[in-house]
Amino acid sequence: MSARAGPAAIQLSRIMRPDDANNAGNVHGGTILKMIEEAGAIISTRHCNSQAGEHCMAVLARVERTDFLSPMCIGEVAHVSAEITYTSKHSVEVQVNVLSENILTGVKRVTNRATLWYVPLSLKNVDKVLEVPPIQYASKELEEEGKKRYEEQKLERLVTKERNGHIIFPVINPGVTMKLMDEVAGIVAARHCKTNIVTASVDAINFHEKIKKGCVITISGRMTFTSNKSMEIEVFVDADPFVDEPKERYRAASAFFTYVSLSKEGKTLPVPQLVVETEEEKQRFEEGKGRYLQMKAKRQAQMPPLTQQ
Repeated sequence: MSARAGPAAIQLSRIMRPDDANNAGNVHGGTILKMIEEAGAIISTRHCNSQAGEHCMAVLARVERTDFLSPMCIGEVAHVSAEITYTSKHSVEVQVNVLSENILTGVKRVTNRATLWYVPLSLKNVDKVLEVPPIQYASKELEEEGKKRYEEQKLERLVTKERNGHIIFPVINPGVTMKLMDEVAGIVAARHCKTNIVTASVDAINFHEKIKKGCVITISGRMTFTSNKSMEIEVFVDADPFVDEPKERYRAASAFFTYVSLSKEGKTLPVPQLVVETEEEKQRFEEGKGRYLQMKAKRQAQMPPLTQQ
């Protein structure tokens, strides 16, 4: 993997190999998530060590959202570019774009977009959060937009805390965990549809507590909502201390994954509707429906208006 760095952006590139493929023959969504996180960790760690002071490592606190816009194929080159777009006193927002390149034709297309938040932890004391050097904004409007996103994600974290009873905690080297979470979500989706499935988006991966060395992790998933052409799967990562630890099992991470069902020709198929029976299942379904409608309205608001003929 190669890296090219500028003052506020970096790019990582790697050719996709056969062992990166999922059952449908495309690049596994978890592989893309891992590359996205690596790029974010590199640029945010470089920035947080750009001024004199205590050395640190920027660690992932939250994946705000990841959209899978187009499947990536084996043999294509993935170009992952990351840019710091906002800094608060103790956190860094990184926007990541992924391009796929057909190295035979030179054609490129956007496959993924993601927003991640990192926190700098001292190398001397990993429980100590350090201050983030500020960045220079091209305009006051960009700074205000970044501040608005920062406040919105703070509010979302509070909602997650109320739902799961945990704070959001920065985690070192979370890429492997994210890949496993995507695999579990894919299994749940495939069992429900019994077709080829692909990741469409990941909504807010939250890390609630560190996974310590020696812990045994259990990753579980459950379907919470289905629309006509998509399904939402909630994934949990629980950790069991295994050696010399009196602590009981605890929730380490959680996220919502959205999948779509595809035919052998790659066309979107209708999704079998989820049957809900208990009051708890009905409540989860309605909450998932709310997230679905909210994201649908947000996408429609971002679409360019039709030109008059």
